[in-house]
Amino acid sequence: QVQLVESGGGLVQAGGSLRLACAASGSIAGFNIMGWYRQAPGKQRDLIATITSRGATNYGDFVKGRFTISRENAKNTVYLQMNSLKPEDTAVYYCNLAAGYSNYWGQGTQVTVSS
Repeated sequence: QVQLVESGGGLVQAGGSLRLACAASGSIAGFNIMGWYRQAPGKQRDLIATITSRGATNYGDFVKGRFTISRENAKNTVYLQMNSLKPEDTAVYYCNLAAGYSNYWGQGTQVTVSS
Protein backbone atom coordinates (compact mmCIF):
# COMPACT_ATOMS: atom_id res chain seq x y z
CA GLN A 1 0.00 0.00 0.00
CA VAL A 2 1.14 3.54 -0.75
CA GLN A 3 0.23 6.73 1.09
CA LEU A 4 0.51 10.20 -0.41
CA VAL A 5 0.55 13.34 1.69
CA GLU A 6 0.31 16.74 0.02
CA SER A 7 1.38 20.04 1.51
CA GLY A 8 1.91 23.63 0.46
CA GLY A 9 -1.56 24.74 -0.55
CA GLY A 10 -3.15 27.93 0.69
CA LEU A 11 -4.33 31.38 -0.23
CA VAL A 12 -2.29 33.55 -2.58
CA GLN A 13 -2.92 36.73 -4.55
CA ALA A 14 -3.09 36.71 -8.31
CA GLY A 15 0.39 36.83 -9.78
CA GLY A 16 1.89 35.07 -6.81
CA SER A 17 3.56 31.69 -6.47
CA LEU A 18 3.11 28.52 -4.48
CA ARG A 19 5.08 25.31 -4.22
CA LEU A 20 3.23 22.10 -3.53
CA ALA A 21 4.90 18.97 -2.24
CA CYS A 22 3.72 15.38 -2.10
CA ALA A 23 5.53 12.74 -0.09
CA ALA A 24 4.92 9.09 -0.86
CA SER A 25 5.46 6.30 1.62
CA GLY A 26 4.90 2.57 1.64
CA SER A 27 5.69 -0.07 -0.93
CA ILE A 28 6.70 1.91 -4.01
CA ALA A 29 7.77 0.24 -7.23
CA GLY A 30 11.12 1.21 -8.69
CA PHE A 31 9.59 2.63 -11.85
CA ASN A 32 6.60 4.84 -11.20
CA ILE A 33 4.91 7.99 -12.41
CA MET A 34 3.98 10.76 -9.99
CA GLY A 35 1.79 13.62 -10.97
CA TRP A 36 -0.46 16.50 -10.06
CA TYR A 37 -4.09 16.98 -10.99
CA ARG A 38 -6.61 19.59 -10.00
CA GLN A 39 -10.35 19.81 -9.66
CA ALA A 40 -12.40 22.96 -9.38
CA PRO A 41 -15.98 22.84 -8.01
CA GLY A 42 -18.36 21.38 -10.57
CA LYS A 43 -15.58 20.51 -13.00
CA GLN A 44 -13.68 17.39 -13.94
CA ARG A 45 -10.29 16.52 -12.56
CA ASP A 46 -7.62 17.77 -14.96
CA LEU A 47 -4.04 16.70 -15.49
CA ILE A 48 -1.46 19.34 -14.58
CA ALA A 49 1.76 17.40 -14.99
CA THR A 50 3.41 14.03 -14.50
CA ILE A 51 7.00 12.96 -14.02
CA THR A 52 8.43 9.47 -14.19
CA SER A 53 10.99 8.09 -11.78
CA ARG A 54 13.44 8.52 -14.65
CA GLY A 55 12.63 12.23 -14.92
CA ALA A 56 10.51 12.38 -18.07
CA THR A 57 7.79 15.01 -17.78
CA ASN A 58 4.44 15.66 -19.37
CA TYR A 59 2.28 18.76 -18.94
CA GLY A 60 -1.36 19.56 -19.47
CA ASP A 61 -2.15 21.97 -22.28
CA PHE A 62 -3.26 24.80 -20.01
CA VAL A 63 0.02 24.98 -18.03
CA LYS A 64 1.84 27.03 -20.68
CA GLY A 65 5.11 27.35 -18.79
CA ARG A 66 3.64 28.64 -15.53
CA PHE A 67 3.98 25.38 -13.59
CA THR A 68 7.01 23.12 -13.18
CA ILE A 69 7.01 19.59 -11.84
CA SER A 70 10.07 18.01 -10.24
CA ARG A 71 10.87 15.14 -7.92
CA GLU A 72 13.42 13.81 -5.47
CA ASN A 73 13.53 10.06 -5.84
CA ALA A 74 15.55 9.59 -2.66
CA LYS A 75 12.69 11.20 -0.72
CA ASN A 76 9.86 9.80 -2.86
CA THR A 77 8.63 13.36 -3.12
CA VAL A 78 7.20 15.27 -6.05
CA TYR A 79 6.90 19.04 -6.23
CA LEU A 80 4.82 21.47 -8.23
CA GLN A 81 6.13 25.00 -8.54
CA MET A 82 3.32 27.32 -9.59
CA ASN A 83 4.06 30.84 -10.77
CA SER A 84 1.93 33.68 -12.11
CA LEU A 85 -1.13 32.23 -10.45
CA LYS A 86 -4.55 33.31 -11.64
CA PRO A 87 -7.97 33.18 -9.94
CA GLU A 88 -8.95 30.41 -12.36
CA ASP A 89 -6.19 28.26 -10.84
CA THR A 90 -8.32 27.98 -7.71
CA ALA A 91 -9.01 24.28 -7.13
CA VAL A 92 -8.19 21.28 -5.00
CA TYR A 93 -4.83 19.93 -6.11
CA TYR A 94 -4.28 16.18 -5.94
CA CYS A 95 -1.11 14.14 -6.01
CA ASN A 96 -1.09 10.84 -7.87
CA LEU A 97 1.27 7.89 -8.06
CA ALA A 98 0.92 5.21 -10.69
CA ALA A 99 2.99 2.03 -10.61
CA GLY A 100 2.19 -1.09 -12.54
CA TYR A 101 -1.55 -1.72 -12.25
CA SER A 102 -1.88 0.38 -9.10
CA ASN A 103 -2.99 3.98 -8.86
CA TYR A 104 -2.94 6.04 -5.67
CA TRP A 105 -4.29 9.48 -4.76
CA GLY A 106 -3.56 11.93 -2.00
CA GLN A 107 -6.27 13.64 0.00
CA GLY A 108 -5.87 16.90 -1.90
CA THR A 109 -4.78 20.37 -0.91
CA GLN A 110 -6.76 23.54 -1.53
CA VAL A 111 -5.24 26.34 -3.57
CA THR A 112 -7.15 29.60 -3.64
CA VAL A 113 -6.03 32.53 -5.77
CA SER A 114 -7.60 35.87 -4.98
CA SER A 115 -7.98 38.63 -7.55
